[in-house]
Amino acid sequence: MGHRACSSISATNELLAAKNITPSKPLYHLSRQVLNVLRGINELILALIFVAAVGLGPFAGVLALSLHGAGMVGKFFAEAIEEMDQGPVEAMKASGCSQAQIILFAVLPQVFPNWISVMLYRLEANIRISAVLGMIGAGGIGFELMTSMKMFEYGDTAACVLVILGLVFATDILSAKLRQMIR
Repeated sequence: MGHRACSSISATNELLAAKNITPSKPLYHLSRQVLNVLRGINELILALIFVAAVGLGPFAGVLALSLHGAGMVGKFFAEAIEEMDQGPVEAMKASGCSQAQIILFAVLPQVFPNWISVMLYRLEANIRISAVLGMIGAGGIGFELMTSMKMFEYGDTAACVLVILGLVFATDILSAKLRQMIR
């Protein structure tokens, strides 16, 4: 859930935060600063703030992962857009294409492989981070892990650790297969 929200938030901001395709300079600077603020506050601190604001449970963790992830992912994508080959963009502008067509047919095809890699890395990071966030009351598998440790249920603790590792390994395998398909 946090990963989906992260994708949505970063998708809107990354296009505005790329200097070479943003429609206005003030919008570019505002978007960059929004990404800096989101990225600049650690997930753990955000989770503590959201636990205090919305209470214990997974919603606080989703908010923390979404906002911090959006800042990190948005920055990566904005930089990928700025570093892409400008030839296709200029060719489409010269032929009278709209900004939406340029983004869809010149920008996205160039940054899509990077986008997949970064999003899968962020998914893996969110899985690992969610375990820590759960330990401070932000829900998820980390809450189960902490509860099993407090109850001296070491079999359950080991199961939680194995589930986390399994999810990380599965994400890594999925990432490799998707990158292979893109090439």
